Amino acid sequence: MYHPYFRGKQYELITIRENANLLAGADFIPIIEPVKEALNGLGRALTAVGDAGGSAVVIVNPHHGDHADDGERIIEFLQDGPIEEVDVSPAVLLKEQCTVDEAVRLCGEFEDDPVTLVHAGFANGAALADALGARVNDLRHVFLEDSCGRLYRRHFQSDERVLLRDGFERRRNRDHPPVEFFSDLHVTFAEEGMSGFGDFLTVGDDFSETGGPAYAIAVHLTFIDPAQDDAMFVRHFLSVRQDTPTDPAGKFAEALAAMIEVLDRGDSPILETNAVQEFRQLHADRHYPGLGYVKKLSMQHHIETLADYFEE
Repeated sequence: MYHPYFRGKQYELITIRENANLLAGADFIPIIEPVKEALNGLGRALTAVGDAGGSAVVIVNPHHGDHADDGERIIEFLQDGPIEEVDVSPAVLLKEQCTVDEAVRLCGEFEDDPVTLVHAGFANGAALADALGARVNDLRHVFLEDSCGRLYRRHFQSDERVLLRDGFERRRNRDHPPVEFFSDLHVTFAEEGMSGFGDFLTVGDDFSETGGPAYAIAVHLTFIDPAQDDAMFVRHFLSVRQDTPTDPAGKFAEALAAMIEVLDRGDSPILETNAVQEFRQLHADRHYPGLGYVKKLSMQHHIETLADYFEE
């Protein structure tokens, strides 16, 4: 049903590993695009998913990161390692520069496995569907909404079709509004003719190896609003100081204080997840765990919020 899209950075893989039981229990299937040369972290995340009885999708030809020019090590990793023990679907990322021949070749590397196609700007849908023949109906198809129109999607019919939307607006932290719309796909994906939906959590689709200086610290928490047809929104909690890149710990404390103030009012639609409880503990302890850890908690909260929604 839900397919969160992760880039394989350290804290994203840790998020998968630490929430493997939650993901498996909710029947959520993470999509992972490995971006780091070392695959040990990916292996640990997949092992945790397997131990929890869950499933995962791993892209074998990443567009970003250390494997962008050659994904053969990922192919070998899946063929020789956890794919035998974990329910992993190898995925082919179909960007603009991918050719029909290359897509068919990569699918051929996994003749006996449940391959996923991630459609992300590839233009020759009719030619690819024709080249894949009857197998096209046996694959899982993930469509990036901004890159794949309805006419393109018509060429790829199967029981597993997922619509992926980037609900996170990437901008400077200081420019975030207090609240903005995130997505309604968790409500409408079936009306779009899909069996599932996905997003890029509270990170967004934009990729960078390292972040720039944090003039403002922001904590992003998504919530579902029953008063607005269960649409999902994101609340941005910002530090007071936003003019210099100094004192990230103090600025995190400011953003956290703003969060606690809203949560303690008693009328906030933000779910009191385990991640929120950990934010509360950080506030009580006056502890700054680093921005990577803050991002991990924000992603965890997003997953917990959707898991709670579908449990009802």
